[in-house]
Amino acid sequence: MAAATTEIRWHGRGGQGAKTAAIFLAEAVLDQGKHSQGFPEYGPERRGAPVRGFTRISDAPIRLHCSIAEPDYVIVLDPTLLDSQAAGVPDGASDDTVFLINTVETPANIRKRLGIKGGKVHTVDASLIAQECFGRPIPNMPMIGALAAVADVITLENLVASLVVRFKKKFSQAVIDGNVTAVERAYKELVSE
Repeated sequence: MAAATTEIRWHGRGGQGAKTAAIFLAEAVLDQGKHSQGFPEYGPERRGAPVRGFTRISDAPIRLHCSIAEPDYVIVLDPTLLDSQAAGVPDGASDDTVFLINTVETPANIRKRLGIKGGKVHTVDASLIAQECFGRPIPNMPMIGALAAVADVITLENLVASLVVRFKKKFSQAVIDGNVTAVERAYKELVSE
């Protein structure tokens, strides 16, 4: 019997960290002994253009090398993409798909806006959390913290440990501390249906 693979699709705009989040999460679960892939899908877009990222996580080697059409989790970094048919946020969702949206809206409003019947919808104001914690409204790391609250792909403790190790190579302690706080806040402040 083949091992189950968790598939996560990220929707954002250039500069919000969808690509970084997809790759960071894939690398973070490697530390837990899992197999993973993290990659973006974009063309010659510029900052602000819609971008999608993809993360696969499994206990066994992953043989697929394509985008994710039927995601287990859909994570939206920019709520303006909810109204864009081209962004395809609900595309391929099943009754079991979990949606994590960076917004101040309620999960019930998001469900209505997307026209989805099944699945679960969670919201968190990741942009505000990021702004307050490290001075920039980049929602990607808080959204990974929110994912840790609803998915068994990574624990909060392992996420924080991976963040510290990886960020130590590039960022100051103040940036690391701000991101850790943002991840922990999003984990706690997630709003569920």
